[in-house]
Amino acid sequence: MTSTFPNISISTERLVLRPLDEDDIPALTEMMNDEQVGSWTDVPQPYTEARARRWITEYAPDERTSGRGLDLAVTEFLTQRLVGIVQLTKTDWHIRSTELSYIIAPWARGEGYASEAALATAQWLFGDQKLERIELRTAADNTASQQVAQKIGCISEGVLRGACIAHVHGDDGTWTDVRTDFIVWSLLPEDLEGTAEQLEDVDGFTSFADWN
Repeated sequence: MTSTFPNISISTERLVLRPLDEDDIPALTEMMNDEQVGSWTDVPQPYTEARARRWITEYAPDERTSGRGLDLAVTEFLTQRLVGIVQLTKTDWHIRSTELSYIIAPWARGEGYASEAALATAQWLFGDQKLERIELRTAADNTASQQVAQKIGCISEGVLRGACIAHVHGDDGTWTDVRTDFIVWSLLPEDLEGTAEQLEDVDGFTSFADWN
């Protein structure tokens, strides 16, 4: 029998991770049209509001109810502004594993939000959902994403050579595919020990433990 993720929200000191809704369409569209998102993900460019609507109303609900994954909007607690996305994919309920990825909007970078959201999600997955392994894949040159993986306690397991397609935005507005490597990271429950305290010292936030 296939398990599914609940329809939940996760709260931290500064953020609320919640299901996407149609009010997110304008901000989600703007975020996905950012050049860094285009460079390091397979998000179609240009990204339209119609695509955002299909993601929110069709893809995300199907992923959750099928048990394959979960898509969460990352919002600021005080302003309710959309500042990113956390996505779980390729979930295997037999071996209790999933793949985690994250995108932070250009207007919210440099605040430690990716680490905060990813760690809160990992704590919820290990604590509430009883998962045993989280996997991340980062492009070889995407140092910002690699730093997030390291901050939350992930262990680098190796390199998948030539397994990633990055994209270069030319001066003429066109995108060119560039083959590069994937770095594979894993996170197990025991890897989280002490991680929250280390992030508190570095980034100034305090709690990832509350979810509802």
